[in-house]
Amino acid sequence: MKISVLGCSGGIGGDRHTTSFLIDDDILVDAGTGVMRLSIEALARIDHVFLTHSHLDHILCLPLLLDSVAGQRAHALVLHAMPEVLEILKDHLFNWRIWPDFSRIPSADSPFLRYAPLEIGVSRCLGDREITAIPANHTVPAVGYLLRGAGGSLLFSGDTASHSRLWELADTTEDLKHLIVECSFAKGQSDVAQASKHYCPETLSIDLALMRSGPAVWISHLKPGGEAGIMEELDALVPGRVRAVQEGMVFDL
Repeated sequence: MKISVLGCSGGIGGDRHTTSFLIDDDILVDAGTGVMRLSIEALARIDHVFLTHSHLDHILCLPLLLDSVAGQRAHALVLHAMPEVLEILKDHLFNWRIWPDFSRIPSADSPFLRYAPLEIGVSRCLGDREITAIPANHTVPAVGYLLRGAGGSLLFSGDTASHSRLWELADTTEDLKHLIVECSFAKGQSDVAQASKHYCPETLSIDLALMRSGPAVWISHLKPGGEAGIMEELDALVPGRVRAVQEGMVFDL
């Protein structure tokens, strides 16, 4: 399993792109603006999209992806997400008012898009790749993902504030090689982090201090302009423990 970072920022501007990871060449985890880095040919090879939640920075490119390559595909793209997330997309995005309902065109029997509801803790296997939704603690229904290939696992928190299950999994997943966890706001915006259910350095450092050593810890979803300050604060609280994810990075499992 090869996991390529297309986007990992908490916003846009300059070379920043919002969250999207490409697994091998046929699976996306989230569909933020990082998807725009892909060629038309690469977009047409994507068969599955796994969403963490329905916020715009994680779904923005999904309708455009479908519109751009649906006619080049022989079968429907499969959208994996919690039932609550799929209902939000049906009601507020693929509703003919914001975007066409691709689950019913060109016909309901042969659509461009198929929905595949997920259950937390139930693994979905695609070939020798295992993808399992894990709980998250956010302002809308949300998950993270445990991604497992032949060479180990990667745990991705998704957008979240503190919750025990993430760290239990980090401690008990024996083949865990990498943990990607968000940290969106610096200490001066801890009130915003709390209200929007995101990590800030103070809250993340408390949880990190309780985690066993082992996997490499990577920080994502840094808000534009605050990246250096957030990483400096984290390094002061948990010296040498974390590094920032960069677009273009590849994790091999």
